[in-house]
Amino acid sequence: MNETIPKDAGHHERWGDTLTRLRYTYWPGHALGEILSKRWMETAIPMVVLLLVAFSLTQVIPNFLSAASLSDTGRQAGEIGFIVLGMALVMIVGGIDLSVGSMFALTNFCALFLMHVLKWPMAAAIPVTLAFGAALGAVNGILIGYFRLRAFLTTLITLIIYRASYELLTADYATAIAGGLPDSDAWDFLGYGEWLGIPVVVYVYAVVALMGHILLTRLRPGWHITAIGGSRRSAYNTGIAVRRTVAMCYVSSGVLTAVGGIFFASRLATAGGDIGVGLEVTVLTAAVLGGISLGGGNGSVMKALVGTLIVLLIINGITSMSLDGGYNRMVLGAILLLAAAIDIRWLKNKHRIVSKVYVSPTYHSIPPAPSTAPDSGTAWAQNDRLRNVTAIGLGRIEGPEDVILDRNDHLYAGSRHGDIIRFLAPDYEEMEVFAHIGGTPLGMAFDKEDNLYVCIGGMGLYRVTPDRTVEKVTDETNRSFSSINDDSRLRLADDLDITDGGLIFFSEATVRFEMHEWATDGLEARGNGRIICYDTNTGKTNTVIRNLKFPNGVCIASDGQSFLFAETWGCSVKRYWFEGSKKGTTETVLENLPGFPDNINNSSDGNYWMSLVGMRCPALDLAWKMPGFRNRMAKRVPRDEWLFPNINTGCVLKFNEKGEVLETLWDMGGENHPMITSMREHRGYLFLGGIMNNRVGRIKLEGADPHYVQYDKRWGKIT
Repeated sequence: MNETIPKDAGHHERWGDTLTRLRYTYWPGHALGEILSKRWMETAIPMVVLLLVAFSLTQVIPNFLSAASLSDTGRQAGEIGFIVLGMALVMIVGGIDLSVGSMFALTNFCALFLMHVLKWPMAAAIPVTLAFGAALGAVNGILIGYFRLRAFLTTLITLIIYRASYELLTADYATAIAGGLPDSDAWDFLGYGEWLGIPVVVYVYAVVALMGHILLTRLRPGWHITAIGGSRRSAYNTGIAVRRTVAMCYVSSGVLTAVGGIFFASRLATAGGDIGVGLEVTVLTAAVLGGISLGGGNGSVMKALVGTLIVLLIINGITSMSLDGGYNRMVLGAILLLAAAIDIRWLKNKHRIVSKVYVSPTYHSIPPAPSTAPDSGTAWAQNDRLRNVTAIGLGRIEGPEDVILDRNDHLYAGSRHGDIIRFLAPDYEEMEVFAHIGGTPLGMAFDKEDNLYVCIGGMGLYRVTPDRTVEKVTDETNRSFSSINDDSRLRLADDLDITDGGLIFFSEATVRFEMHEWATDGLEARGNGRIICYDTNTGKTNTVIRNLKFPNGVCIASDGQSFLFAETWGCSVKRYWFEGSKKGTTETVLENLPGFPDNINNSSDGNYWMSLVGMRCPALDLAWKMPGFRNRMAKRVPRDEWLFPNINTGCVLKFNEKGEVLETLWDMGGENHPMITSMREHRGYLFLGGIMNNRVGRIKLEGADPHYVQYDKRWGKIT
């Protein structure tokens, strides 16, 4: 049955594609995912809650946030805030401290006893009170950190013991404390003093909070605390002193609680029976509301501060409405229960939720792939020229993404175990670990002094000297102002080449995903990659080209003023001029390739070799034009069932700077050398690497220069 096709159907289809492209290019869906993935977003939500609570209470209670009220709130926030900081530290390391209320009462009593009864000077009373708080915290720390008792049960018992001790002491000394007010202006200033209208306790809290922030984010002990909270066993296996660190967190909690007790004592000068009762609920609620995880390993000083303010506003609001004190504990208990439930559910589902939002496919259209059928008569026609490839190191190496040879004919290849493996000439049977770097070694290049430069996935650009010394060259570049995520860190440095003047141009395939997530970048098909330049003369790194679709192979062109680079998802090869009259311009050399281009290297006849790591398929080509479909797939389908770019039977091709494909080499059945990510011509042979292979391939090239060594010719060491 014949159908009549409207004359303007093609126009409507193209118009629809244009709208889809514009929608998914400019709609900031990927920006939302990046914002939600930022760690500061965990603090942003409590901040919104804080603002909503403050706004609601000001609507209900007149003058709730007046200057006098804010001053009183600042004093309370400072006193309780110190205790919340201590609780936060304990929770981040993976514990909990239910005894803080009783410790607060005891340290308050200690300060009052020393100042009111014994008449000690403040300069002596404060250090002793802090030491007393440290001793109380040390009891918990030793039992939990060194004897490995359960934190919940242990601190519940010390809560009871400390509370009983406080009640016995106040029964004997409460009257003496009440009748022995010290004559100390400094002590009074500590409790009621202000500077510029802000209470003294707020300044002290700010200093302590800043020190705590530096500890957790910039110093090794803080990293250890977070690591232990994340996984105690893993932290122990990496050599962290787990027991000592846990114990010191409880000691710090005791000291911070004592600081709060000192300010409270100087302000109210009372040792009543209800001091500290229920304070553990208040403090724990503040910590959880601020976003400090009950599971450990996640928290910050800002979260502790925000949680403290939220709880204090709620308590003061209930008090201002003249409700019974029991309502405070009831409301805080309900909030704590709700916050704990949300915290547990969020921890369980956070990664899945963020990953679904973070992956943001865009419109990507390329023409239909040229035919590679053996009888197609095109330059891409499949053949069996790779059928005679011989295997080097079969089963003894894993993931040799790139291969390179030195002037002594030794063969180097990366391994997924983080090693640079060297196969010794002439038969390449003997192999050794030339250097251990870590990460995933990818592209490699020699400089004039025979230093081996290596791109390491997840680590950056490294150098291995001839005496096998491993040196980090760079792991960061300049950050772009438009980037939400910090794109200064190198995630996936891929391939590189070096100019005569000492400039190293290397590709970073993606700034949004890690090494093991490379296929997700293909699902997005967004311009997440870039080309970066490291200047060996100045030691500076800067980004040269942005918004590339998985840039891969890099090769300095014959003019020495430009380089060729592959865009894997763009199925194209482009040329960029970094010097000369065309400086800063880019042009396309090859486009609409039938597969995904990878590494590019020089050939002995002045042309270029390039590998296709896998072949295109109509299903993915069509899906790339349907970002909505890919978006739904990312959200509803398990990751291992997503439609990814094929990493299957590839080929090697030779092309020139005019964009002409001169020859292709295939293994039609994919039986001898199944996939290829790199190739290197050396003394009449072509050596093949493949990141999914367990071997390095070698094939004889008919008519090739038997004396050709790539970098010796580059540096003029051979003619």
